Amino acid sequence: MNEVGERDAFIALVGPTGAGKTALSLALGEMLGGEIISMDSRQVYRGMDIGTAKATLAERARIPHHGLDLIDPDESYSAGQFARDARRHILGIRSRGRVPILVGGTGFFLRSLTHPLFEEPELDPDRRGRLQAFLEGKPAAELEGWVAALDPTRARIAAEGGPQRMVRTCLVALLTGYPLSDWHSRDGGPSPLHGLVVVLAVPSDVLDRRIDERVSSMEREGLVEEVRGLLDAGYRRADPGMSGVGYREVADHLRGRGTLEEALERTRLATRQYARRQRTWFRRQLPTGALEVDGTRPVPELAREIAAEWERRGGLAGNRPDTRGGSRRRSGERVLTG
Repeated sequence: MNEVGERDAFIALVGPTGAGKTALSLALGEMLGGEIISMDSRQVYRGMDIGTAKATLAERARIPHHGLDLIDPDESYSAGQFARDARRHILGIRSRGRVPILVGGTGFFLRSLTHPLFEEPELDPDRRGRLQAFLEGKPAAELEGWVAALDPTRARIAAEGGPQRMVRTCLVALLTGYPLSDWHSRDGGPSPLHGLVVVLAVPSDVLDRRIDERVSSMEREGLVEEVRGLLDAGYRRADPGMSGVGYREVADHLRGRGTLEEALERTRLATRQYARRQRTWFRRQLPTGALEVDGTRPVPELAREIAAEWERRGGLAGNRPDTRGGSRRRSGERVLTG
């Protein structure tokens, strides 16, 4: 596949769960003539729509979406696979004269494009499946100990990425005999891609309130029925998809472990904790020049300003956003330096 050679190959909207990325991406996509690439590690799973806040059919009718519904809940999807898929989508979208808009809170997926990963070593599927099930049954604190012993160089970043990244770090070390950090140091990967990266910043109290409201909305929309259907289909709580926030808590409730309200409260707490980890990651790992914006401002204003910045940086020939009424940058917004 040919590489994308322009300085800015895409727009990326990132931020913690509940920051308002979906609404902004739809407005920006309509304004710029864009197509959306999901950058969410949970939205790749088929049959998992409500608990992952996946774009609705109506939203997909407004703007073309890519990267949704790729695998079943008992399968794994790595950052390396995302990078390969996203590069293909970016090239296709740009070839149509449209703007690729990456949207999601999985920062490691974005980093796989801006700081390309090594080609992941091939792992025996049977051994991987058994070992993965074993590791996913361990509490996070115990997984941190495993990672520290198997791959101390990667211990901090693995722990910040949560259980899924810690499990992957252990799998590679145990099944190949070499730590993941060693594989990362090997050369020969694809060239980095660059883009206009926009992070939505929302005050903690506002974000917590949005998360609480989102969990309640998911329950009303049928989250319990969605999880019950997945369990009835034979998927297990330890499967990669089912281990996501909301699914594991509701699965426990359906097995008789606590009331529904207790499961929802645990989901709210786990989501708030995940959002804090996301914010920490974005502070430390975003590329230089990322644009931070106030996610509490009206969506049309933000969309106009991001479109203007995209145009200022070159954009795509023939795509001229309507930026009337929006300035380049308002007080309270800043360019991150690291």
